[in-house]
Amino acid sequence: MPIPVPRPSASLVRRLVRTLAAAILLLPAYALLAYVVLPASWSGYERLVRRTDARITHTAEGIPADPLNVALIGEEGQIVEAMRASGWARADRITWRSGLKDAASVLFDRPYTSAPMSTHFLENRPQDLAFERLEGRSPRARHHVRLWRLSDSDGGRATWIGSATFDRSVGLSRYTGEVMHHIDPNVDAERGKLFADLFDAGRLARTDCVAGFLPPGSGRNGGGDAYITDGRLCVGLLGTDVPASELHK
Repeated sequence: MPIPVPRPSASLVRRLVRTLAAAILLLPAYALLAYVVLPASWSGYERLVRRTDARITHTAEGIPADPLNVALIGEEGQIVEAMRASGWARADRITWRSGLKDAASVLFDRPYTSAPMSTHFLENRPQDLAFERLEGRSPRARHHVRLWRLSDSDGGRATWIGSATFDRSVGLSRYTGEVMHHIDPNVDAERGKLFADLFDAGRLARTDCVAGFLPPGSGRNGGGDAYITDGRLCVGLLGTDVPASELHK
């Protein structure tokens, strides 16, 4: 004898419909607040207080973000090839297509090894290169680094400075409410992870760490996440020359 399945009451259905309708109506308000009103307010505030520090990246709104903790010496082709050999993928540019693919990969736990990452600025310049290495299937958790080209040095080779942090989860910005990644507070461990991967791939000829680049201690990034650092900047000289045929692959 079949077991009768209870049907939802009319009042329960009405409550569910009202809840869904309210959520649909609130979504545009949330988007306006999180992606327009609060970012604009932060931009105005940062222009007013004029907080600048060439040792820390900034968000598009001008909020101080991640501390600089790594530097690499080598040409762009060497950087790209060394990161690829170390298991890191170059991040895609932010477009509607890559953004939708990124959102789907996070929601449904699908692989996307070159998911885009938010743009940070160093002295009003967006990052020149960005790389990541997933921790799991999707970009919910990932190792990542942003790099800016500084100048030619060390025999004419380029110097790149950057910030390496670990995205441990996806959530909302504590400042604007935007959807974003939350970082692990131990940024020094991520600095070590990057150099360990490059070393294991045989791509580092020499390394050195500069003490006192940043004041040691704690801070908060552009999403309000706390971090702690010893203040050192670790520099790696790439030791593998990339053939000209590899530079544009």
